[in-house]
Amino acid sequence: MNSIDKELLIKMYMNMVKIRRFEEKANELFLNGEIPGFVHLYIGEEAIATGVMFNLNTDDYITSTHRGHGHTISKGAELKPMMAEIMGKKTGYCHGKGGSMHIADFKVGMLGANGVVGGGFAIATGAALAAKLRGSKQVAVCFFGDGASNRGTFHESLNMASAWRLPVIFVCENNQYASTTPYRTTTSVENIADRAIGYSIPGVVANGNDVFDVYEVAKAAVERAREGGGPTLIEAKTYRIKGHFVGDPEMYRTKEEVNEHFENDDPIKNFKSQVLRRGELTDEEMDDIDKRVADEIKEAVEYGRKSPYPEPEEIYDDLYV
Repeated sequence: MNSIDKELLIKMYMNMVKIRRFEEKANELFLNGEIPGFVHLYIGEEAIATGVMFNLNTDDYITSTHRGHGHTISKGAELKPMMAEIMGKKTGYCHGKGGSMHIADFKVGMLGANGVVGGGFAIATGAALAAKLRGSKQVAVCFFGDGASNRGTFHESLNMASAWRLPVIFVCENNQYASTTPYRTTTSVENIADRAIGYSIPGVVANGNDVFDVYEVAKAAVERAREGGGPTLIEAKTYRIKGHFVGDPEMYRTKEEVNEHFENDDPIKNFKSQVLRRGELTDEEMDDIDKRVADEIKEAVEYGRKSPYPEPEEIYDDLYV
């Protein structure tokens, strides 16, 4: 029987639906020409960001990827400045200059999405080092994909984090594809979590399509980090329902494969099935949440559309040097 109380169940469901609807709208707006650059969708992976983030405090840190909208929402960022940011507007989190792949909100510990594959490892490790030196009991979480587990920064950061027993959790969102490449064709191990043994840290596999499993696995890792036990490598196995980016022709996989995974592994569908079976939430309660989220998404889109673009002379504002 699930031990999570009803209030948290409601928040989990709302968060997953919020991510799903935000991504669906981002897909629509991009195809309508209202979003510049590229958009990488998190659809199908909502349980991972939700399960991990609901174990964190506001002042804990996260680093994200090019597929970062779900992490940003889950860490507590607001939808209006997020939508404005991906639309390139001045009222966005980065004043419209970061776009979809570089949203950050330091107020909630979101240290930034990152267009560089493997770019978040060292940042999260550094944030964890700072927390340890301060004795603040904060933790850092680095989200990354299966492809990034083959980058040098992965190994360098896990080694340093283990040697110094840093309060950092490395969360591999194994969605089966690194861009267009199936992970099994480029990765030497069955489970990416197995690589943890080389750094003398726990390596745990979670069902990335089950928010409850992710939540419990992350809970143990976060508690261990806060108590000074050092890092953990979590591999959340999931599936990338959409292409690598909006507009990806997806010549590397079949529609039948995608449809089969979405039918069997949709984390929102799985959540609803479990809570209904256990009598923890009703269809009516979840329908009400759906309507509230729909209104919030609509307001965010209107906010983004009405917001101004940054002026050309602002191009050099906000630079570090």
